Amino acid sequence: MPTWKDGKLGLLISEAVKIFPELERHLDKKGRLDFSNREARILYNQAIAKAVFGLDIEYHPRGLVTTPISRYIFLKTFLRGGERVLEIGTGHTAMMALMAAKLFNCDVTATEIDEEFFAYAKANIERNNARVRLIKSDGGIIRGVIPEGEKLDVIFSAPPYYERPTRGVLTEREGVGGGKYGEGFSVRLIKEARDYLPSRGKVALFLPDKKPLIEAIKEKGEELDYKTRDVRFKAGTRWRHSLILET
Repeated sequence: MPTWKDGKLGLLISEAVKIFPELERHLDKKGRLDFSNREARILYNQAIAKAVFGLDIEYHPRGLVTTPISRYIFLKTFLRGGERVLEIGTGHTAMMALMAAKLFNCDVTATEIDEEFFAYAKANIERNNARVRLIKSDGGIIRGVIPEGEKLDVIFSAPPYYERPTRGVLTEREGVGGGKYGEGFSVRLIKEARDYLPSRGKVALFLPDKKPLIEAIKEKGEELDYKTRDVRFKAGTRWRHSLILET
């Protein structure tokens, strides 16, 4: 897996252009990429997925432009390899499910609620010849979606975390978590997860740098007898959190 001279996992724009020559039309005279352009972001992240992680990813026209490096760093905070895992809401790219299967050799089940995103996720899984069991969730989180009695080592998610709908960033289903700080979905997830995790099982949540949101989830986790650990990491210019709750 390549790293560049600054020691950071990534891909030089000049290398990305070799993979997708059409990126060149989004460069300025100094060779800088216009990241405000959606097509440019998609092509660049497709190039990273292919060059750094060996994944061939197709993005939905209106889905979130998932960044591969942040997702990989998140998975590294709690996966050791070979676990039986469940991803809640794999999205149109199925990127983390694919990484868990192909880079961490995990036994992966993933869910998705949106029909169009489900179709894209299924195509991405097939395109990458990955062993991922994909389930259409139809509105449930874990209960009623995963058979009762099934045990998992890790349940993870990049959950919706906004208190109210956002403008043009995410669809309402993708973005609105409910609750005072957007914690509602995550709280439901960690409650339901208790029935599916063995001793020393884990829930891991990919969260933004929003302290009230994280504290609200941690507080509920401690009420449910989880041991909580918050790993803050930087991907590009943004800080993210891996909130890990262990039984």
